[in-house]
Amino acid sequence: MDRIEKHIGPWVLKHRWWIIIATILFTAGATSGARLLTFNNDTRVFFSERNPQLRALEELENTYTKNQNVFFVIAPANNDVFTRQTLAAVEALTVASWEIPYSNRVDSVSNFQHTWAKGDELIVEDLVEDAANLSDAQLSRIRQVALSEPLLVSRLVSPSGHVTGVNVNTLIPGTSIEEVPLVADFAQALADDLREKHPEISVYLTGSVMADNAFGEAGKNDMETLLPLMFLVLIAVTGLALRSLTGTVVTVIVILLSTATGMGFAGWLQMSLNPASVAGPAIILTLAVADSVHILVTVFHRMALGKTKHEAIAESLQVNLQPVFLTSITTVIGFLSMNFSDAPPFRDLGNIVAMGVTAAFFYSVLFMPALLAVLPVRVKAAATETECPPCDRLAGFVIRHCSTIFWSAAIIAAVFAAGTLRIQLNDDFIEYFDESFEIRRATDFMEAELTGADAIEYSLRSKRPDGINDPEYLATVERFAAWYREQPKVVHVNTIVETMKRLNMNMHEDDEDYYRIPSRRDLAAQYLLLYEMSLPFGLDLNNQINVDKSASRMIVTLTDMTTRELRQMDEEAREWLRANAPESMLTHGSGLSIIWAHISGRNIKQMLSASFGALLLISVLLVVALRSWRLGLLSLIPNLAPAIMAFGVWGLLMQQVGLGLSVIVSMTLGIVVDDTVHFLSKYLRARREQQMTPTGAVRYAFNTVGTAMWVTTVGLVAGFLVLSFSAYRMSSDMGVMSALTISLALAMDFLLLPTLLIRGGRKQPYGSKKERVENLSAIVHTSDLTDSVR
Repeated sequence: MDRIEKHIGPWVLKHRWWIIIATILFTAGATSGARLLTFNNDTRVFFSERNPQLRALEELENTYTKNQNVFFVIAPANNDVFTRQTLAAVEALTVASWEIPYSNRVDSVSNFQHTWAKGDELIVEDLVEDAANLSDAQLSRIRQVALSEPLLVSRLVSPSGHVTGVNVNTLIPGTSIEEVPLVADFAQALADDLREKHPEISVYLTGSVMADNAFGEAGKNDMETLLPLMFLVLIAVTGLALRSLTGTVVTVIVILLSTATGMGFAGWLQMSLNPASVAGPAIILTLAVADSVHILVTVFHRMALGKTKHEAIAESLQVNLQPVFLTSITTVIGFLSMNFSDAPPFRDLGNIVAMGVTAAFFYSVLFMPALLAVLPVRVKAAATETECPPCDRLAGFVIRHCSTIFWSAAIIAAVFAAGTLRIQLNDDFIEYFDESFEIRRATDFMEAELTGADAIEYSLRSKRPDGINDPEYLATVERFAAWYREQPKVVHVNTIVETMKRLNMNMHEDDEDYYRIPSRRDLAAQYLLLYEMSLPFGLDLNNQINVDKSASRMIVTLTDMTTRELRQMDEEAREWLRANAPESMLTHGSGLSIIWAHISGRNIKQMLSASFGALLLISVLLVVALRSWRLGLLSLIPNLAPAIMAFGVWGLLMQQVGLGLSVIVSMTLGIVVDDTVHFLSKYLRARREQQMTPTGAVRYAFNTVGTAMWVTTVGLVAGFLVLSFSAYRMSSDMGVMSALTISLALAMDFLLLPTLLIRGGRKQPYGSKKERVENLSAIVHTSDLTDSVR
């Protein structure tokens, strides 16, 4: 590395035009891959193929039908669904909804298959027909039937009858990214048409398809709004810090090329953007600034001290090559550790950023110096040889109050770290969208007025084919459903039992005393067969019972549930089954809500393991690069502390940590190492080359790298804070936590790290007599540094 450091500057200057041309050609080729990028707006992209809950859900959906729906919530202004106008609107919407692309079933109050007896005949018909011409008596009858039907109340109609819903199930093939927007746009057009024809009716659109579409919109909105804003913020920060038009221009070019290269390679690798990986360009933009700033600050300082531009470039590359390389590779390691995430979108995010950061390193040490060499650069002569007077004053403060600062920083870190004890692995995924999204407003209204947004699904197996007709099996399902209905936040339980009880009543001349499970298996089988033969196309029972009738589906709908509550509810249900049901029925709950409930907890555990491995690798790398196992191990403290403290602050203020924050340690680990590496690199240069004492070397480090450290930190914090303005909470939480972690890292590197170096350096001096004598000139100024570099 020493030989490369010495010769890279002259080599870049000699071949500057070839480097510029080669960079342009390479970037053009890499960036062309961006045209191959696609956007995946399926929320299931967050679940890997090895996810056990996903495999269970796919097995359940293959047995019955896939639950992928659009849900219209209809709220008349007069708070009465059972009027001619409202029922006619519901009836028309029900018919029109069959035209939604990929729809395979539509359920509403109007087409509910009402059964009743006429002598020995079972009549199966739509509950509402020709709503506009219904008599008052017919309206009253429909109201009575609907509000007493367990399959409708709190599912498709509110208990008071003031709100109703139309549920459209779809079978989207998943072969094109245009499928979900196509369905969502068609549904939105139906809702708009209904609002126009019936201004007295409010229409809300929710459901899993609309949620998928909102995920896509969130990512696209961030790219269209936050990415340009972040770019402007970085230009402003860089310009104010460098105070050089040329320096700002070349930095902007580097970050643009780095981002384009990262996204281009993502396209060549056939990655698809998603609500998580869409943050990749913004993160690359932010990280790509750091290397350029460190190199430029040194260039401008050397020129201010009288060096020519080419001499300053060569010296800057010699001084900064190793720390810039180390910071780049540690950042890459941190983001590559995200490949251990259980959620594929975070793997994509890590890989995209790693490619962008790698590109930024090469552009910063090759292309940028070459471009700087051919552009005009003006720098004012320095009034003092001290590169950063405020940094020098801070260094003096830290040196004078070393012990006080050390213990204060340690106590503050411990207090913040204690906040991690309050952290709960929890999420509420609908709250990932703020109220600017229609899906959030619609879902909130639906949960408040009609039904829940979360569901736990069970495939309850009997002991043999046709076993669902067994009265004992049905009785167990009924008891399980009754237990669930007693649980808090459960609003509806859908089982085949209600249908069986209603059929039994119908076949006994609608005698309500017979609203119970049939007493014999053969009767239940006959009733069910007769009912199935009478059902119209699209409204069969395939979504409730399997082919050989050996199992039935039970769907529990819940409201206002967090992921922790969902996990706990499912465990309690499993305990009930273990204690009260045959072994054949013992199963875990399934469904999208359950998958989301488990992924955040499992992902954060996997990412903590991955982060620990990355930290070990980074530590070994630093030990080798710094040629000091003591400093390599010491660097663990300021590198680990910021993330722990940040999670502690989050635990004290917010408590809940979900999927979006599960990757923060891996994301920020490589970033927070950057300042530590630069500070240690300059510290060691002073110790080994200048033979300075620990206090002199600390002041040396503050003066030579302090400016670049705070400039890059301000840039990183500003960049990540822009993400906090995202309307999608996964992105905004990542932005806030990253900014907090990076801010704490700078505080640790400016306060705790120097005190560790001073306290530890006194015990192990670097061997020479000169080193054991206080270097007063190094403490007061850094003129000896300038002479050494010259």
